[in-house]
Amino acid sequence: MSYVDKVIEEVVAKNPSEPEFHQAVKEVLESLRPVIEKKEDTYRKDALLERIVNPERQIKFRVPWVDDQGQVHVNTGYRVQFNSSIGPYKGGLRFHPSVNLSIIKFLGFEQSFKNSLTGLPIGGGKGGADFDPKGKSDREIMAFCQSFMTELYKYIGSDSDVPAGDIGVGAREIGYMYGQYKRITGRYEGILTGKGLTYGGSLARTEATGYGLLYLTEELLKINHITLEGKTCAVSGSGNVAIYAIEKAQQLGAKVVTCSDSNGWVYDSKGIDLDLLKEIKEVKRARLTEYTKSRPDAEYHQGRGVWSIKVDIALPCATQNELFLEDAKLLVENGCLAVCEGANMPTTSEATEYLQEHGVIFVPGKAANAGGVATSALEMTQNSERLSWTFDEVDAKLKQIMAGITHNIDSAAKRYGHEGNYVMGANIAGFEKIVDAMTAQGIV
Repeated sequence: MSYVDKVIEEVVAKNPSEPEFHQAVKEVLESLRPVIEKKEDTYRKDALLERIVNPERQIKFRVPWVDDQGQVHVNTGYRVQFNSSIGPYKGGLRFHPSVNLSIIKFLGFEQSFKNSLTGLPIGGGKGGADFDPKGKSDREIMAFCQSFMTELYKYIGSDSDVPAGDIGVGAREIGYMYGQYKRITGRYEGILTGKGLTYGGSLARTEATGYGLLYLTEELLKINHITLEGKTCAVSGSGNVAIYAIEKAQQLGAKVVTCSDSNGWVYDSKGIDLDLLKEIKEVKRARLTEYTKSRPDAEYHQGRGVWSIKVDIALPCATQNELFLEDAKLLVENGCLAVCEGANMPTTSEATEYLQEHGVIFVPGKAANAGGVATSALEMTQNSERLSWTFDEVDAKLKQIMAGITHNIDSAAKRYGHEGNYVMGANIAGFEKIVDAMTAQGIV
C-alpha cells in the first residue's frame, strides 16, 4: 500500500464520524502524490504525513452562559492548534450551530497550508463553538463571549496562538472577547485579530478576504489571458467575505448578479446594489427577503439555486460544501470560465473534479481566500510594533501577497507537470514550506 493510501486509511479509521476532516485530508494528500512519491521512503520513516494530519493539540471545553430570561445554556467550545512549524497558530473562531470537532479540524488542517501560502510566519489553527449569535441580544452575546474567553485565554498568546473572526464572529464578538481577556490577564497585547480600530485593529481587515479573493482572481485570469473587466459573476453568501468580494469585483469592472443567505438567494440582472446589501446585512442584520422590497426588478428565490444563473465567474463565499456536482454541471453548461473559492472548501470533491475535467479554472479556498489571514498577520505586525498603517498601505501589501500566492501555485503546478491544476499547485506550494520547517526542527 502506498504511503498516501496508508495515511488516508488511518485518518478515517482513527477519526470516525468526521467526514469534513476526512474530505480535507483526502483532497490534500491525493493531490500531493507526485511530491510524496519522490521521497516516500524518507517521509514514511519520519512519519511526516502522520504528523501533518494530526493536530499538535485539541482543546474542547464547555461554555455556560445566561440568557436575558435568566435561563442557563451550555455550549461546546473548541480550539484545534494544528501546526506551528512556521509560526504561532493563526486561524479564526466560528460561532455556528453546525460547529463540531470535524469541522474545526478540517478548517485547522486547511489553515496550515493556507497560512504557509501567504509567505508570512504563521502556523495553522482554528476554533469556535456551536453557539448561534442569530436572534441573540447584545447582552446575551457578550455573556457567551466572556464565558468562552474565560476558558480559551489559557491556551492563547501573542507568540503562541492568535485567533481571529470567522462565521458568526465579527467586530462585536471580537471586542467582547478581547475585553474579557484583558480583564482576566491585565495585559494589553495582540492576542486576537479583527479588533476595532480604536484598540489595535488594522484598516482593510474587514475587506481583506473579499478583496484578496478578487485580487487573486484577476491575477489568475491574466495568467490565462482573460480579463476580469466586463465579466458577469455569481457570488454566494452575504456576509463579510461576500459583501467585500462584490465591492471589489464591481471596482474592477465586473458585474455581480447574485448573493444568498441561509434562507434563499437574490438574482439582480442589473447588478447587486451594494449599498442596499450592506444596509440589510451590516446595519439591520435582516434577511435577504428585504432586498426585493427596494429593488422590485430583482428576484428572490427560497432555498438553493445561486449557481443556476449563466455567469462567467463563480465565487462561492458562504460555507463548506455548498457547491455540489449538479451545480458544477450547470456552471459548465452555462459556459462558466472560473470558480474561485471565497469560503473554506465550499465545493464538494465531486464538483471540483467535474469542473477541472471540463476546463474550468478552479482555485481552492486555501489560496483564494488567504487574504483575510494575511491581513490578520499584518495586524499582528502592527500590534508588535505599536504602529497603525494606512488603508492604502495595508491594501497594497494584501495585493502583493495575493499576487505572490497566484504565481506560486501556478509555478508549483507547472513544476510537477500539472499546469493549470491550481488545487495541486496550492497544496504543493503550502506543503513544501511546512515540510522544510518540520524537517529542520526535528521529530517534534
